[in-house]
Amino acid sequence: MSMLEKIFHLNENGTSPRTELLAGLTTFLTMAYIIFLQPAILSGALYGTNTGMDFGAVMTGTCLSAVIATVIMAIYARYPIALAPGMGENFFFIFSAMPAAAAAGYSNSWQVALGTVFISGLLFMLISVIGVREALINTVSPSMKNGIAAGIGLFIAFIGLQNARIILPNPGTAVKLNPEFLSPDVIIFLVGLIVTAALYTRRVKGSILWGILATCALAVIMKSVLPHLPEIIANSNPVKESLLTTRFIVAHKVFAAPPSVAPIFFKMDLVHACSAAMIPFIIIFLFMAVFDTMGTLIGVAEQAGFMKNNQLPRANRALMADAIGTVTGACFGNSTVTCYIESAAGVEQGGRTGLTGLVVAGLFLLALFFSPVVQMVGSYAPITAPALVIVGFMMIQNIKKIDWTDYSEAIPSFITAIGIPLAYSIADGLAIGFITYPFIKLVSGRRKELRWPMVLISSALLLYFIFVRK
Repeated sequence: MSMLEKIFHLNENGTSPRTELLAGLTTFLTMAYIIFLQPAILSGALYGTNTGMDFGAVMTGTCLSAVIATVIMAIYARYPIALAPGMGENFFFIFSAMPAAAAAGYSNSWQVALGTVFISGLLFMLISVIGVREALINTVSPSMKNGIAAGIGLFIAFIGLQNARIILPNPGTAVKLNPEFLSPDVIIFLVGLIVTAALYTRRVKGSILWGILATCALAVIMKSVLPHLPEIIANSNPVKESLLTTRFIVAHKVFAAPPSVAPIFFKMDLVHACSAAMIPFIIIFLFMAVFDTMGTLIGVAEQAGFMKNNQLPRANRALMADAIGTVTGACFGNSTVTCYIESAAGVEQGGRTGLTGLVVAGLFLLALFFSPVVQMVGSYAPITAPALVIVGFMMIQNIKKIDWTDYSEAIPSFITAIGIPLAYSIADGLAIGFITYPFIKLVSGRRKELRWPMVLISSALLLYFIFVRK
């Protein structure tokens, strides 16, 4: 028996080293954007300010945090789920925690904010050890689990359409369809989507990965030929304002030395993070970590078929990996580290064991030395947008597993499914579903079907939104 078989039980899980390698590469490519987006957010470069956090250091810290957390998930929990600093938490870090620290009179606001993340991670570990989070996951009904998976599918497909600029913001209706189909971003996305969908329909192994590579190749071609297109196209506003012309830079070299993480390494201010002004932010970071991770774990687990008797095997190990990732991430100068829903892309390509995660971790490590190439793929969102839409299509199929004959299960599951994309938050979508679930059961005369953890969650969330969340 090979070492890989002994550790990951590949045959038992119906997979192979080649499949796991392909799945890991697919997951990495769909989440590689965080390598460049995270430092842009935390450093302030994304919105033209300077937070005091070094861009290059945050980039290195992002990769190292992802490597450590994903390896723990791969070896300890043996799931094909990758982790990295989470979207949403990073904006809360910049726009809520740091301003609160500054308002409290702390000049080192980003160090104080890192301290709140670190402490929330320690609390995260504590409740994982005593099994509270595992109980939370196991108390969710099968219909609600499938509603969560479907909602996440809608959410990531919506993100993909936004990344491709197919869907644009609109003051009157919130969003609208981009009517400019000559925009390079739209052309690249639509061609990539058609190619990926065709490969998937033909059951081509690695269809999502091949779709990403084909879309990248098209982007490179269009970038080079765009100046030579007919004047009516080249001079149109959609082309001038496209992400292809403003952000996509074709890599001209392969290697680059990793930036030093020293400027942000172990810079947490734990003393001021424990002040009365910052304690609410510790609680909110913990809340966000709990429900983002829970939603992602359930969604990916349902997609991969990991659930056994409505429970996730080794759930506590998976939760502990996430908690350790948050603590480690804070040490490396990053906001909350969490499970990535993009892991569903690798699962859809056949990833079923921790070997997929090891591949992702290895690629994050290599990304430190191949940053120009990774940036070419990861920083231009329309390249990976078709993959997100296809994965969303696959995950929405979980909606068929909801018990639609039992309205007390179907209605809150439906609310959860639509709440996640409409709230633009896995955590908030879960919250609205979890709040309505016990009330519908109770008023419908189904009190005996309620479990006390769900009642406790619903009550806590209701109090949070009434008295804390503004």
